[in-house]
Amino acid sequence: MLFAVKMDVDLPVEMDPAVKADTLAREKAYSQELQQGGEWVHLWRCVGQYSNLSVFDVADNERLHEILWNLPLFPYMTIEVTPLAQHPSDIALLGS
Repeated sequence: MLFAVKMDVDLPVEMDPAVKADTLAREKAYSQELQQGGEWVHLWRCVGQYSNLSVFDVADNERLHEILWNLPLFPYMTIEVTPLAQHPSDIALLGS
């Protein structure tokens, strides 16, 4: 199942710099592990914002929920999830 996920990050200004650095390092490692495993298929930065737009290819809703809840930055995020389906005008379907 494909999902587009918009993640907006809002870290507390008073966050301890060491905690911030550790959290960001764990977030990067976790996201790269999921990318290498094929579940996090696209990751784009939203220009001018502390946010990203990502595409996940996961087995089901529960797997996406598990991934998102385990993000080290999850407590500081607002997340919007949109399920995706192929569009009939997509030229990639012409070869099918």
